[in-house]
Amino acid sequence: MTPHIKVLVVDDQFLIRAGLVGVLRAAPGIEVVGEAGDGAEAVELAAEARPDVILMDIRMPGMNGITATERILAAAPDPAPRVLVLTTFDLDEYVYGALRAGAAGFLLKDSGPERLLAAVAAVGSGDALFAPSVTRRLVEAFAQRSGSTPLAGSESPPGLESLTGRELEVLKLIARGLSNAEIADRLYISEATVKTHLNRTMNKLDIDTRAQAVVMAYESGLVTPGDQGL
Repeated sequence: MTPHIKVLVVDDQFLIRAGLVGVLRAAPGIEVVGEAGDGAEAVELAAEARPDVILMDIRMPGMNGITATERILAAAPDPAPRVLVLTTFDLDEYVYGALRAGAAGFLLKDSGPERLLAAVAAVGSGDALFAPSVTRRLVEAFAQRSGSTPLAGSESPPGLESLTGRELEVLKLIARGLSNAEIADRLYISEATVKTHLNRTMNKLDIDTRAQAVVMAYESGLVTPGDQGL
């Protein structure tokens, strides 16, 4: 049976928003529970409609998508909605900010209907939208463009010092774009053990998504752009 996924669509451009809503409403198992034209409206509707997935435009007048994502996730009861960022190009620094804020992934606005529906289904069921290597490429591009890691010289995130040696190894490999299966093979452990280490790491660091783990690894200096070693 197809799972029922409630979706909130946020975009300040009416035609784009209408197109997204049309595709979603035509798909089985998906219910559009609201449309918002700006970030402030998105925050209100997210609290009222309790969507499973939010398609969030980034660049909007007034409250942008990054701020809206932060506010929605900070106020949401468990389970929090999964935010899919809508962008015109994948190396947008705004996308980096949204992933840092807790977005589950991003989707290009010129993606076809099949890609849109697959993305909504994936994050709606709790899966990662894309391979960690995509997040790594985005973070490295942003770091290199700014001339350093985004928060170079800042203090380590709370909780980083509490990670065990194995948890640090797993975090580094995630930041370098390895999948759970590849990490298991590299460390000679099972995928289930990798997931356990990752869940403990995310709990200690108070983060909710794999993308945030990648961002944090770079921002803390644990991993640097181009670094391939363990």
